[in-house]
Amino acid sequence: MAQRLATEYVNATMQMTDIQMDQFLQYTQAFRVTNRVKVMDSGEQEFVLEDESGEEVHLPFERKNGLYVCELSCRLVTPHLTNAVRKLFAAFKGSGKVNRIYRGFTMSYDYHAGTVHRITQVAGNDSIVIYEYKNTAGELQRLFNSNEAEKEIESIQHHINVLLDQRIAAGNDKLITKTIDERLRRFNQRLFVLEA
Repeated sequence: MAQRLATEYVNATMQMTDIQMDQFLQYTQAFRVTNRVKVMDSGEQEFVLEDESGEEVHLPFERKNGLYVCELSCRLVTPHLTNAVRKLFAAFKGSGKVNRIYRGFTMSYDYHAGTVHRITQVAGNDSIVIYEYKNTAGELQRLFNSNEAEKEIESIQHHINVLLDQRIAAGNDKLITKTIDERLRRFNQRLFVLEA
């Protein structure tokens, strides 16, 4: 198995309420990393997590619209601190790009609200999508709630009625009747698909 050289957080964000911020503080103590809180001149807070090797990560939190918002871009090397930040990022529903760097390739993870939405393997100029999140249940619910098919069925039924009236009015004119019959056949096929 390939050994990870580093992990990068690129334009990653976490947003928390006051209660979640308290939970965040308690959660950081469970990782056996040293944590310090710095209060900046502007009133913002910065959490510094440091592992036994001396590697540290700075998590700056700014107050925006009643939430604590952390915007993070950093590179971590030691497994212990990397694991702690990964768990915090997932637990507090972080969003952004996380690159796990290996010798010869990078695995790029796109997170949205703590969930991986895409994993891409990048090697040089080549990239391969390994995984992509599909909200199948949500898409099926959206389709179920959609009434586009019913609207199209009503429209087709209206067109069929108009064509049938035109066919009756055409009488014995074979060219017009043939054209109308072809259009009726296409509408009938579409109805069959929509009603399935």
